Amino acid sequence: MSGGAAIFLRSKRKVILTGLETEADARAAEKAPVIIPTFPTFKDVHTQRMHMKQKLAAGFRLLAKFGWDEGVAGHMTFRDPEYPDLFWVNAFGQYFGHIKASDLILIDHEGSIVRGTRTVNKAAFVIHAAIHKARPEVFCAVHTHSIYGRTFSTFGRKLLPITQDACAFFEAHSVYEDFGGVVFDEAEAQRLTTALGPTNKCLILQNHGLLTTGKTIDEAIWAFISMERCCQSQLLAEAALPNGYKDLKLISDEVARSVFRNIGNAQAGYAQFQPMYDMIIREQPDCLE
Repeated sequence: MSGGAAIFLRSKRKVILTGLETEADARAAEKAPVIIPTFPTFKDVHTQRMHMKQKLAAGFRLLAKFGWDEGVAGHMTFRDPEYPDLFWVNAFGQYFGHIKASDLILIDHEGSIVRGTRTVNKAAFVIHAAIHKARPEVFCAVHTHSIYGRTFSTFGRKLLPITQDACAFFEAHSVYEDFGGVVFDEAEAQRLTTALGPTNKCLILQNHGLLTTGKTIDEAIWAFISMERCCQSQLLAEAALPNGYKDLKLISDEVARSVFRNIGNAQAGYAQFQPMYDMIIREQPDCLE
């Protein structure tokens, strides 16, 4: 690219694609706006809430498609845009692959059901209530017992920057080492929240699995999908080397930080999720109901 050139803007060059366009078609195409993925805006809070419920429902369908549902385990929540002290969550025992936007349950931080007729997973309430209380900028949190995430969690250590994708988590995730069984009490949830810290977006729960968060539903779900696959990648790489992780070729800290600034932020997470969202709502449009 020549010095000073701007990308994602209309070219000043005038061309007509022979066989496809007339001169009028070409002039019209040159005036068409360039669409760049960005955070949506909403005319009112009702429209925003419905959009967010549809995004979460589509996320559940994706996790089911990838085989990351596990009995009654696993949950995702998002903070209500009108009442930030309330959050939406999946009903207890409902198969991820059947969840619709209208199935989601609205609960408060005391565990009381505000909207909905089904109960919820107690661990989902305890974990997510603590996170939403401690981190007001977190709008969505995701946790399931995915196979590679829970396998990698047995190491009790962080992901290493061995690929470009893994750099999205560089210095942005931590490990919760105090596994104490199913998270049913607030003290355990507080320890978990402390381990996540004030700025990290993801947490590896030792002997348990992965937990990801985001400023948008899109970012949180994409972070889970990407982190699960990074766990798979590192497990494969370690298994292929004579000395395991000691032989891995790491990306330097300086480069990893630079890559993180490009692919580890909320805007990147939002953009990365859109192709998967478009795919799943075309395959399973009933999730939007």
